[in-house]
Amino acid sequence: MKSANIAVNDLQLYAVTDSRWLNGCSLAEAVEKALAGGVTCVQLREKHLPFDEFLRTAKEIKSLCQSYHVPFIVDDNLDIALACDADGLHIGQNDMPAAKARKLLGPDKILGVSAQTVEQAIAACRDGADYLGVGAVFPTGTKTDAVEVPLDTLKAITAAVDIPVVAIGGINADNIVKLSDTGISGAAVVSAIFAQKDIKKAAANLRQLMVKEF
Repeated sequence: MKSANIAVNDLQLYAVTDSRWLNGCSLAEAVEKALAGGVTCVQLREKHLPFDEFLRTAKEIKSLCQSYHVPFIVDDNLDIALACDADGLHIGQNDMPAAKARKLLGPDKILGVSAQTVEQAIAACRDGADYLGVGAVFPTGTKTDAVEVPLDTLKAITAAVDIPVVAIGGINADNIVKLSDTGISGAAVVSAIFAQKDIKKAAANLRQLMVKEF
């Protein structure tokens, strides 16, 4: 398994932001708690922020990630990723083609691509992806249009590509062990960290489970 721009260990516990889950604290405060708890990568996924606010937020979260030596990824917004000089960009199947994203990002930035089938995974790998996000592996309330990906398909994807695969969708401390024999390099979580009363503790618990089981 290889990745040109990101270490496999950096994908172990991949936190994806969602401001809807915050309980009174700011997004930056929540992310810092998650980083202190041991997340290894942060993706800023905020679909509804105006550009200027999105950029300010991106710069703030990037600075936090730098202080913890953790990669900072922007979801789905190439302009923001370039403007804040993020470590990378994550795109879905309905966003711009991976080959175009790689060309615009350049060779030295991280490119993550969502995939739900072996065919999509192989194409993303061919077109310059550094890692894949595969899901939803479990039912999730975070993304209402998420396509469910059976664990057998997840295993087939990890076997078909030579870049790291991160599982996403409904993952929490109770079900994460079910992914231990799928060949994934990490788990991406949203509410299992950011919807929890003690964000730092939730992140630390998930990181411990990842270290133990994977």
